[in-house]
Amino acid sequence: LLGELTGALAHELSQPLTAILSNAQAATNILNREPVDVDELRGALNDVIDSDRRARDFIDRLRAMLRKEGIRHRAVDLNDVVREVVDLSRSECVSRRTTVATALSAEIPRVLGDRVQLQQVVLNLLLNACDAMRETPIPERCVAVANATRDGFVELTVSDRGTGIPADQLDRVFEPFVTFRDDGLGLGLTISRSIVRTHGGSIEVKNNAEGGATFKCFLPIAEHESTIR
Repeated sequence: LLGELTGALAHELSQPLTAILSNAQAATNILNREPVDVDELRGALNDVIDSDRRARDFIDRLRAMLRKEGIRHRAVDLNDVVREVVDLSRSECVSRRTTVATALSAEIPRVLGDRVQLQQVVLNLLLNACDAMRETPIPERCVAVANATRDGFVELTVSDRGTGIPADQLDRVFEPFVTFRDDGLGLGLTISRSIVRTHGGSIEVKNNAEGGATFKCFLPIAEHESTIR
């Protein structure tokens, strides 16, 4: 348990710390240019602040979990969650020369959940999709994010155009420490599945016929607020 917890800490904190470093470096480069683009500089610094808050929120939630406190699930606009994550990860996607295409329905109902935890899930799926396309030609590197309503659930899909997942490993991708990257810990999808299940939903993956993979999250539509312990 301690080993998995340590791995989770390393995994979840590395993303905002990497974003902070990336945006701090971008801010330095902006300051070295003449004239200084104040709006661009402000955007980079705001991204640093957002990433710091994300790391702090994760630590706060971890403390709450260790104290066995209740997590209050509220009605959350999943479209807002996706947009916030896309904004947070913009510099990461640019550095990986990857575009993100969203097809979000304006009529989608709210889901019952924790906003920051859902951000974790979307961010992990988005960055995993980017990693899966390291060998994909740059013009084809695109992550597609879409949603729909299915039988009392909101379905969120994240698709990439990468190499896909070996057929004999599809059933194992959510297991701890299973990874297809040399520098991966194999905990991101495990954490994501745990979060989705805590929300009363499910997550699955399949390979695309045209290449790459698609992850689908099913989250229950919010009817009322509740506290899940």
